[in-house]
Amino acid sequence: MGPGVPPDGLPPPPPLAAHFLYQEKAECYFYNGTQRVRHLYRSFYDRQEIDYFDSDLGKYVAVTPLAQPDVDKWNRDEQWLQYNKASVDSFCRHNYEVNTIYPHYLIQIEIEIEYLYYGPCFPNTILLCTATGFYPLKIEVQWLKNGQLEEEGVAFGEELQNGDWTYQLQVMLETQPHLEAPITVQWGGPDPPAQVRLLLLPQSPFLQLCQEQTLDGIMGAVIGVAFLAVGLFSYLKSKKGESGGAGGEIVGRGPYRGGLSSSSAGGQEGLPDE
Repeated sequence: MGPGVPPDGLPPPPPLAAHFLYQEKAECYFYNGTQRVRHLYRSFYDRQEIDYFDSDLGKYVAVTPLAQPDVDKWNRDEQWLQYNKASVDSFCRHNYEVNTIYPHYLIQIEIEIEYLYYGPCFPNTILLCTATGFYPLKIEVQWLKNGQLEEEGVAFGEELQNGDWTYQLQVMLETQPHLEAPITVQWGGPDPPAQVRLLLLPQSPFLQLCQEQTLDGIMGAVIGVAFLAVGLFSYLKSKKGESGGAGGEIVGRGPYRGGLSSSSAGGQEGLPDE
């Protein structure tokens, strides 16, 4: 018998890896409600199933030879087997009742609508719908315009988990409101769809506020132009006054300087005799 070979003649087990993955999964299968329940407790080593407990069989089953020694040990332990058989009621049926009641309580989601940018000062209106406090995750939030599904200008945020089994979701819509096309947000899940209709019409107070701001801006611009015109007129008038004063002084000295001019033009006439 060579070195490293066990006495029973089986080859030695492979050396353990420095890093390995061990997983356990509990699965419950329900037939006709909770009248028949099957519980599987499965073990995995490096992504390969090695053994499982089957409540229908009432014992452990080895999938690979690696788990056979443990399976034989567990099947000889009657107390351990009874504990796993009881998990059909303590684990599967218990969670089934919780999951059939809890979602109906949490499906009463909260909807909040925010106006990120609105009014005719900007051609489009940006609406943000935040749905929070719902479970399970299967829920759909839609924007409707005049009763028709709106697909352009719609952006979906990431579905976030609140930490208490509930989720939240944000859906944004960028659109231009019209009087004949009201905006509606609709959501649906396990319960029938519900809707909220928004009074986002061109005759809203936001429009009046923007119109007042626009009117104030126009009046301010007009007043500014008026002040600019008055200032420009005063400046031009003052410049004209300075030019007129200089011309009068030249005219006043005209007779004296005029003699010099005529002497230059007519030779030596008008100059004093030496």
